[in-house]
Amino acid sequence: MAKVNNVLFISQDIAPFVDETPMSVIGRELPQAIQEKGKEIRTFMPKWGSINERRNQLHEVIRLSGMNLIIDDTDHPLIIKVASIQAARMQVYFIDSEDFFQNKLQIVDEKGNEYEDNDSRAIFYARGVLETVKKLRWTPEIVHCHGWMSALSPLYIKKSYKDEPSFRDSKVIFSLYDDKFNTPFPKEFKERLMLKGIDKKDIELLGDEIDYSSLCKLAIQYSDGVIQSSEKVDQSVLDFAKEKNIPILDYQGSEIEKYADAFEEFYDKVWESDL
Repeated sequence: MAKVNNVLFISQDIAPFVDETPMSVIGRELPQAIQEKGKEIRTFMPKWGSINERRNQLHEVIRLSGMNLIIDDTDHPLIIKVASIQAARMQVYFIDSEDFFQNKLQIVDEKGNEYEDNDSRAIFYARGVLETVKKLRWTPEIVHCHGWMSALSPLYIKKSYKDEPSFRDSKVIFSLYDDKFNTPFPKEFKERLMLKGIDKKDIELLGDEIDYSSLCKLAIQYSDGVIQSSEKVDQSVLDFAKEKNIPILDYQGSEIEKYADAFEEFYDKVWESDL
């Protein structure tokens, strides 16, 4: 059985950089556990404005920064930062942007309102990670996406980056969480996310009402495996995954010792499956 060696984690939240939630704890524990099993990992998250850079000792990686990503005909400079979790001997890369992340907390503002440009933030984040991995000249066999902020990554990998050496052979796994957003994305989102290799028919699943459910279904459409990472998830999304006839890993509980072994086995299963 072929074994996976390189795993890329595209996470929405990682403790201790943000408050502990089921997602941020997995974001912190899982990469460390997989690394300790002898795999090579790279881990990414957005540089939310709520993150204290000085306390967490973030610093910019000049050799990786400097690219511009065009969204809505506007250039947005991509800033890459890095910090270490010393206890885990693990590095975390941060995707930063003056326009999308620096002056905004996380998904919602101080009053609990979702940011109006969350759709563009998701586009910038997914593209920023993939461009950075390309620049690192690193080749992940498994790309494990956590949270809806990473939901465009499967589409981009399978359509826009399919001929890139870094992603040509990658298998993508999407983890489902109980992380619903409430405000549907604007209809302009469909135009904004377009990139080379993507046709309008490729994103038909988004429909007219671009909500959490349709965004996650789009992620699953271009994934090679799905993991239920929360006890409760959107049932319609889970049903869609089951209809796709791709490998699905049921909820494994919150104990790292148990779920890390199950995830590692699932990585190998997905890596070997010819879909």
